[in-house]
Order: sequence, then structure tokens, then C-alpha cells
Amino acid sequence: MKFTLSWLKDHLDTEAEVAAVADAMTMAGLEVEEVHDPVAALAPFTVARIVSAERHPNADRLQVCQVDTVDGPKEIVCGAPNARAGLTTIYAPIGAFVPGLGVTLVEKPVRGVVSHGMLCSASELELAGESDGILELADDLSVGTPAAGVFGAEPVIDFEVTPNRADWLGVAGIARDLAAASLGQLKTPSVQPVPGTFPSPISVRIEAPEMCPVFAGRLIRGVRNGPSPEWLQHRLTAIGLRSINRLVDVTNLIAYDRCRPLHVYDAAKLVGSEIVVRGGQVSEGAEHIAAGTHEHLIALDGKTYAVDPSMCVIADAAGERPIGLGGVMGGESTGCSDDTVDVFVECAWFDPLVTAQTGRALSLNSDAQYRFARGVDPAFVVPGLELATKLILDLCGGEPSEIVVAGEAPANPAAFAFDPARVGALTGLTLDDDRIAEILTRLGFEIARGTPWTVTPPSWRRDVEGPADLVEEVARIEGYGELPSTPLPDLGAPSKGVLSPRQARVRTARRALAAMGFAEAVTWSFTKRSTAALFGGGDDRLVVENPIAADLDCMRPSALPNLIQAAARNADRGHPDAALFEIGPIYLDDSPTGQRTVIAGVVAPRSPRHWGGGAEDALFALKGDLMALLDELGAPTASLQLVQGQNRDWWHPGRSARLQLGPKNVMAEFGALHPRVLKALDADGPMLAFEIVLDVVPEPRGKASKARGAASLAPLMPLTRDFAFVVDEAKAAGDLVRAVAGADKALIADVRVFDVYRGPGVPEGMKSVALEVVIQPREATLTEAEIEALSARVVAAAGKAGATLRG
Repeated sequence: MKFTLSWLKDHLDTEAEVAAVADAMTMAGLEVEEVHDPVAALAPFTVARIVSAERHPNADRLQVCQVDTVDGPKEIVCGAPNARAGLTTIYAPIGAFVPGLGVTLVEKPVRGVVSHGMLCSASELELAGESDGILELADDLSVGTPAAGVFGAEPVIDFEVTPNRADWLGVAGIARDLAAASLGQLKTPSVQPVPGTFPSPISVRIEAPEMCPVFAGRLIRGVRNGPSPEWLQHRLTAIGLRSINRLVDVTNLIAYDRCRPLHVYDAAKLVGSEIVVRGGQVSEGAEHIAAGTHEHLIALDGKTYAVDPSMCVIADAAGERPIGLGGVMGGESTGCSDDTVDVFVECAWFDPLVTAQTGRALSLNSDAQYRFARGVDPAFVVPGLELATKLILDLCGGEPSEIVVAGEAPANPAAFAFDPARVGALTGLTLDDDRIAEILTRLGFEIARGTPWTVTPPSWRRDVEGPADLVEEVARIEGYGELPSTPLPDLGAPSKGVLSPRQARVRTARRALAAMGFAEAVTWSFTKRSTAALFGGGDDRLVVENPIAADLDCMRPSALPNLIQAAARNADRGHPDAALFEIGPIYLDDSPTGQRTVIAGVVAPRSPRHWGGGAEDALFALKGDLMALLDELGAPTASLQLVQGQNRDWWHPGRSARLQLGPKNVMAEFGALHPRVLKALDADGPMLAFEIVLDVVPEPRGKASKARGAASLAPLMPLTRDFAFVVDEAKAAGDLVRAVAGADKALIADVRVFDVYRGPGVPEGMKSVALEVVIQPREATLTEAEIEALSARVVAAAGKAGATLRG
């Protein structure tokens, strides 16, 4: 929201300068983002007059001008085509910073002639207007007149408006708060009714009161449209708005002045004598229209928008033709031009949620939508129409009809009880009842004193719902700097931070994954509903009623889709080998137990080409990382069952598995992602992933050791023995490895698979798995008999797992 200091002073009687206004706004809770003071920027520039202009001796397109300036006669080289003797323009001295060029002038020769300054164009001073040449000013201006005074430059304040304070989107609302903060006296003029001289020939019918409870309008005939007067153009251009014509400029002025968006229709372009407010329509089908087709509107921005039943539509032709989107933007078909003679002025109140969702769904933002989505004053519908009528009559002339009003404005905020003692209890401020009442009254609240007080919020403060809101209002107007500083009590030595077991495991997982080369990603807890459906979600109960974006309308059932899309974005930007992880919530249903915490990771393996052949299958590396992570978390990895063929639809059926402690406790899933899912998310495959449900990972039994002792290294050399076992094709090699490792846990240090064979010598449907068993003696060197006995135990353990020693 932007406004100029002079605009503010139309509503606030104050002598404060822009710096004091910005400070007062900040202390009152209005977050000032920037104060742009063109007066300071234009301070070095003054009016000058060209005495003579002659062609540059060394350049055909340059002229050497003798210029009468505030610093006396100056010789200045100028390349503007309109530089001529007698021209009054703007002069920049040596040392001046030219904002449009971003340079500071220095004295230097131009093609052999030294230029002692510069003659400026509009763009070089960052002013609106043509910049084909230097500025051409009125001849009656005196040499040396400051440029800021010539162009009417004045400070502009830009501040951020919180979503619950729509009244700050009008200069009058800002003035009201600053007056309450004792920066001046509020002097916003009251709105005087303009009597109509004839009945309105255009009526209004509301078919969707839930979208538009009240709609007022009137016809003004015989207007003369055209360019706005200079004061109005300057007021709008100073805050970055483009002046269009008188009728449109009036609506923009009132939107920023009183936070009251309006719209004007060219009455000659309306079809019929009735305006209908309804929801968007979908066709039922006809010979030339496909069933289920949404109606369309060509808006004032020249774009075509598809309108659905959730959007508010303004229509004419007995409600058949859409001519505007309620609270968002009017249609091109009824827009006003310089030839407009009769206008119908609309002033309505549109539901904030409907307006916000319409703008979000259509990616259509306008000043009107920005204000209606936050909730403008419903009691200012008719007064706003009267104010617009007065301005249109003053600027365009014409004759107004009587006002037509359809529907009824929403009720004003309800009164509630308030104990003024709560101000001190919640803030520590020591204020008497009269001061509290003075602040609230200046802000527009009605107070009936008693025990307790009864306070009624004004119509423009629908965000105030209870006593705590009033305490906040008193505190910010009195000044947060007045809040007492009370030190916290001394509790002795600072307590040590204590993490819950889950927080500790999250920290452990984060550090472990980072050490493995994964980069942490923090993504939304939402996703697109169609994307959620790919991962088993998309239930109606998990759809967000008011999403922050159209493609973030559903709670995510898994952290994988967001990570996949993040990896795809990295690939699009030249980094295809992403390895990302995220630790966060997923949502299985809307019950208290439906939220789970997961540790998810995605790898996009893109190994560089090498003459030696392909690298090791990345799936085994992912499994190794997953098992190492579970070990760090204290999971019973030795007891985990690896199950293939039972994973869900988003996993590749032949290259994925799950880790579980029994059929009902699935701890993790991992593997390659299904190509169908990657295609739906516009991601190039292959991609590998894992997802651990942290809630079901059992905590280690017993107390964790306080510190690790010194490493215990065996004094004897290890030895290895190789075994080849024939097992069923469907048998997982991991099951065989665990069985062999359990043959003698004291002596067997490791078991590794080094070969898998299928072919001649191995029966059909079977495979040969070769294992390297690492034996680590502890007390003494093993004898041959002890080694043979250990080998027999290994063969026996493998036999129990369904394997036979290959002959």
C-alpha cells in the first residue's frame, strides 16, 4: 500500500514530516517497507535555460549549448534532438547523482569539448513522460527554481498491510490510526448524499447472496469522459498507478482513499435493463457446445478466464452474459471509454473467501480483489456510491438517478464484555480507564461503561472478536516502547537443553544422512490432490479448504512426491544427480493418530560414463545407506525382515522392498520409483527412494551408554572361508547371510556375498550364492579342527535356511 504525505494530510491535520509519520506508523504496528523521497533525489537539479545551441565540431549528432544556470553560464554538450536556443529545461551540475542513469556526473571532455554539467530527460530523473529528448518546461519558470517544486514531487510511503487489517488499505484508515496515536487530528470529511433526479432504469437481482449479500448502483447520464485533471493524475501516478480516464481514475482514487472498490459500466453496452449477480455456470451441452463447458469472460486486462460455479459473476441480458467477476475485475464488453455518455456505477460487498479463491484459481490479482479478499467495510456500500457520484459529477458532469440497492449488508460486529483491567494484566501498562476509553473511541469503538464495559467494534474492524484484541489495540496505540521492562527471575544456573527421544533421533538422522552425502530439503506439507492420489492419498478429509496455492490443496500422504519434484527441478537446472532427504510429517487421515513423522530420501543416480563399464547398481548403495541409518537410530536391523513384491503402487514392482518387524509393523520401504509415477510428476528416471516411518522404529532397549570406550582390536589376524550354497531362486540372499552370520556370533565377524550364479550345474529355478565368511579369532589361533567345526556349523545354519552346499 502506497500513499503520499499530502494525501495523508487530506485526512489528518498534522505538521509532521515524512520521517515522523513513518516512525509513528511503525510504532502503531504498520510495517513501513520504504519511504521514497523524490524531493531529496531531485535536490541537485534546477531549472535552466539554453541561450544558444551550435553543432559539435567533432560530432554531427551532438550540440554545444551555452546554458544559463543557477551556477552561472555553463557550456554543456547535449545529444538531445530537441535542444535549442530559448528552451527551458532541467540542469544537473557536476557531482550530481542522476538516478535514471545510476551515475555521478564528472567533468570530462566529450569528443574534445568539456561538458560542465548535463541537461536532463524525464527518464534520467525517473519521472513519467516522454524521454525522446530533454525536458521542455514552461518559459515563465525562473532559472534556478528547484526541480522538485516544478514537478510537484513529494514523499511516498510504502508499507505492508497485514491480512486482517483491510481498513489500512485506505488512506483514511491510516489517518484514523495515526490520529489515535496523537500524531494529529482526524479530519476525514463526511460523505454527503447526492439526491437522484429520476428512477434508475437499470435494476439489480442477486441470485447468490452467499457470494454477494448486498449490491448498490445508480445510473449517471450525460457524463463527459476524458483525461483526468492534473491533480488526480498526479495523485495516482505518485503511487505507481496509471491514469486512464476520469471515470476509471475516480474508482481507483476511492479504492485507495477509502478502501472502497467500485466499478463503472458503460450503460450503452449493457444488454437489457437488469444486472444479475450469480455464480458461474457450466453448460449442459448443446449441438455446438460441449457438455460441462465453463462460461468465459474477457476481462479488462484483455485475457479470457474460464468461470466455474464457485466464482461470483455479474451478468446482464437477463443473467445470461457475464460482464464481470464480482470483486475481482470487470469485463471488456462493458468497459468505459472516452466516448462513454451514460454509466452505471456499481458498489457492492463481495464475500472475502469467494473473492480470494477466485483470484487464486484464476491467478488474477487486482486492487479490488486484494481489498475484497481481506474484507472491506460493509457499511460503506451506499456512502461509497454517494462519494463516487459526487466526484463523477464534479469531474464529468451528468445527472444521477436514484440509488437501487439489492440485498442486505452483513451485520456489524457484535458487542462483547471487556474489563479494562485486562490491559494491565496482559501488558503491564499502567493506564487509567479514561485513557483506555480515549484510545478505543478514537479507533472507532463504541463503549458503554459499566461492570464490565460493553464494547462494540466498528463496521470496518471485523477482525476484533474479543477482549484480547482490544488489549492489543490499546498497547500498540499507547506505544510498544511504553511496555515495562521486567527481567526474568534468576533461576540459578542455566538448565541444560533436553531433547525428547524423537527429537534426538531426528537430529541423529539428519547428521547421518548429511554425512552420507544427502542434502536436506524442506518442502511443503501440502501437495496437489492429483499428486497425493498417486501415493495413496487425496482423501476428501485431507483437502485444504483455503489452500495457499491451487497446486497445494491437499495434505501430503508421503514426503516422496515433494522430494521427487525437487530433484526434477535440480535436473532442469543442470544438476541431475541429486541426493535429497527430508524429515517431516505426513498425513494418512484426519484422526489424531493420522499424522506420522517420516525420514524420506530420493536419489537420482546419474553416474558419469567410464571406459571400465557401468558402476555398481545404485539400489544396493541405497540399501546400504538405509541400513546404516537404521543402525544409527538404534533399530533392530538384525531382526528385520526384507519382503519383496508387497510394496505399494508407486514403487517399481521388481526393484523395491520393505523392511518390517512382522507383517503389521512396516518400518521402511525402499527401491526404484515406478516410471508411471515419475512421468506423472514430470521427472526423468530412474530415481531411487526410501521412506522410514519414525513412529514405528522401536527405541533401543536399556539406557544408552554415556560414551564410547577405546576401540577393542583383536590381536590375531582374521581368516576367510568361501562357501557356495544352492538356494531357491525366490530366496533372498540377505536371509542366507543372516543365517550364516548366526552360526557363531563370537567368531564370525562378517559375511559378504561375492557371487550369484545361474546356469549349467545349478538346477532350474535355483541359484548359487557364494559367501565370504570372515573369521576373527579372539583368544588363540584356531586349529584346523576348530575351523572345520566352525565350517560345519555354517553349513548347518545355511541348511536350516533352505540352502545346500554346492558340490
